[in-house]
Amino acid sequence: MPKVSPKTLPQVSSLIDYNAARAILEGRCADPFAHLGPQKRDKHWLLTVFVPGADALHAVDGDGTKTGLPPVEDHPGLFARVFAKAPDYTLEAERDGTTWSFEDPYRFGPVLTESDLYYLGEGSYQRSWHALGSHRMQHGGVTGTHFAVWAPNARRVSVVGDFNMWDGRRAPMRQASDSGIWEIFLPDVAEGAAYKYEIIGHDGTVLPLRADPYGFGAEHPPKTASVVRDISSPKWTDDTWLGERGEKQRIDAPVSIYEVNLSSWKRAEGNRPLSYVELAEELVAYADWMGFTHIELMPISEHPFDGSWGYQPVGLYAPTIRHGTPDKFRFFVDAAHAKGLGVLLDWVPGHFPTDAHGLGNFDGTHLYEHADPKEGFHQDWNTLIFNYGRLEVANYLTSNALFWLEEYHLDGLRVDAVASMLYRDYSRDDGAWIPNKDGGRENYEAIALLQAVNTLTYGECDGIMTVAEESTAFPGVSRAVDHGGLGFGYKWNMGWMNDSLHFMQLDPIHRQHHHHQFTFSLHYAFSENYILPISHDEVVHGKGSMLNKMPGPRWERFANLRAYYGFMWTHPGKKLLFMGQEFAQSAEWNHNQSLDWHECDIPDHRGMQAWVRDLNRVYRAHPALHVNDTRPSGFQWLEANDAANSVFAFMRNGNEGDARVVVVINLTPVERHSYRIGLPLAGVWRETLNSDAQEYGGGGRGNLGQVATEDRHWMGQEQSAQLTLPPLSTIILTHASSGEAQREEPS
Repeated sequence: MPKVSPKTLPQVSSLIDYNAARAILEGRCADPFAHLGPQKRDKHWLLTVFVPGADALHAVDGDGTKTGLPPVEDHPGLFARVFAKAPDYTLEAERDGTTWSFEDPYRFGPVLTESDLYYLGEGSYQRSWHALGSHRMQHGGVTGTHFAVWAPNARRVSVVGDFNMWDGRRAPMRQASDSGIWEIFLPDVAEGAAYKYEIIGHDGTVLPLRADPYGFGAEHPPKTASVVRDISSPKWTDDTWLGERGEKQRIDAPVSIYEVNLSSWKRAEGNRPLSYVELAEELVAYADWMGFTHIELMPISEHPFDGSWGYQPVGLYAPTIRHGTPDKFRFFVDAAHAKGLGVLLDWVPGHFPTDAHGLGNFDGTHLYEHADPKEGFHQDWNTLIFNYGRLEVANYLTSNALFWLEEYHLDGLRVDAVASMLYRDYSRDDGAWIPNKDGGRENYEAIALLQAVNTLTYGECDGIMTVAEESTAFPGVSRAVDHGGLGFGYKWNMGWMNDSLHFMQLDPIHRQHHHHQFTFSLHYAFSENYILPISHDEVVHGKGSMLNKMPGPRWERFANLRAYYGFMWTHPGKKLLFMGQEFAQSAEWNHNQSLDWHECDIPDHRGMQAWVRDLNRVYRAHPALHVNDTRPSGFQWLEANDAANSVFAFMRNGNEGDARVVVVINLTPVERHSYRIGLPLAGVWRETLNSDAQEYGGGGRGNLGQVATEDRHWMGQEQSAQLTLPPLSTIILTHASSGEAQREEPS
């Protein structure tokens, strides 16, 4: 510390700005870095520090020499001293005989560069989470945490937490030029610290404390603060998987997805949700054993309300702490990849909740959402809608999509509620929506956002997949952006689900009158790259379980459901099944408790589980069941019109040399003998799967494992055979002669 006679230095009172000093004490100072810390005043340096509650304060130089900073008269907590040269110091405060040392955050320069601010303002910062949020780092040789937040209409923004007694006067931030970004480096804030932003709006109102839009962690609900998490040093062992996943997620690959709500898949003693580490062992092993290729997670972005299932997120950049820290979530993903399982995430860019700590009215203005409720409020869900046309908001969302794929090695995103984004009049009455610039209902800004997300993610992350939950006939959902589409890899086939499930819920005696509701999906099956979903939406809100949707007495309900799954796994399109449906859970899904795993000890349920497992096995083993999912050449009806008997028969075709697969479905509770089916090749056809087999809980009826063809033209085929069709059953036949190459089925 420079030693200069006090007589040579001006008085503090002649250099200090008392209006600014009063603003600091009152928490109104909009430009704290112009007044706190070391400030050049003419030829001298004024050091001003605000430490409310301190009795005394000293600046300590590198040699340990202490120089007292006298209190500023009539400004409690404010200390100041004039130095001849720029001081190099740490601080030591004293109160009631107790001392503590700390770094002065106001002696550190900015962290964000002009380049950072330019690209953030332009909305083109692909990885905006690198600049915004909280980051553990070294700055000026000191370890601490850098905070940055976008709040362009705020008068003042402060970081608050336990580290400063949640006092907004103690850590007001620097506004980075005219970018709307506020930042500060706090040397004494460590990993695990809870924090929020205290914002004074443009009208002088102190707003409710806000969580960090870019926070990497959060407190356990019902607490709502963000938490400093260092995600900069991941430990991955999945290089092999990342190099191979592109082949495993192509449109000609077998993709069978197990949709999971992590909080209720299984619970530990005391009804505790499993941790990411426990799930890495139990869920990963189970999905692998069942033969699924992917696990799809319902939203795990931090959310305040359990009952939203994650679909009303507040912390889009934070994996929920309900199951552990970010590193533990990485451990889960790494474990899945080690088993050859992809991990997909439900991603929710369509809306966000109105919770006071969230994004709504963030800086006292409608920053993330539209101001007009006709555009900015979602009536169905009582949530707010992102303003996709605002550059910074679009950047927030596109970066977030990339964030999950890069930082957590996720293999794809399933985008929720796409239809609600595409149409300005979605679920709105006449007069309750605002047309686009051309007077139409399409939301051009949302369309552009989705195209940008798909262009960015596919361009930056090799081998990933994106999936749209889109329930309308919007054209080109899974068409490339440069060909006029939205750019998704896949689209959920909601039409197939609605039509086929409605058909299955009919009493079999009435199915003959709705026969083509079951076949209609083949009219458009190749218009998009489809996934066939039986998702959580089908087993909630009083809809009942899949088993209890099926008509008839108990044996018929199980048989109906086995037959339906047989149709699903052989119909063109990738597969998605919600947890619990693989063993036909009797009860509707309840997010507050575990699945009813005890039912797997009951023969009928255990049989259903075995049936789904074998469907996955056969689906993966036979290219005909997946390589041409998006091509009309992959499917051929053999019998589509036998409404009187509710019998359907079709053939799945692979590439040259792949064994063809013939599927026969009987959806009446009547066993049919000598039912003739046309077959494309002479010889023996194996009964590869039969849903009525005893090991699946059926009656053991069928064709003794195989049938031989006759030289008799039938159903447009040169050969045919008579089959026994068990009641309410699906039979899968594969050619067993040397005429077509056979592939070994996995065990």
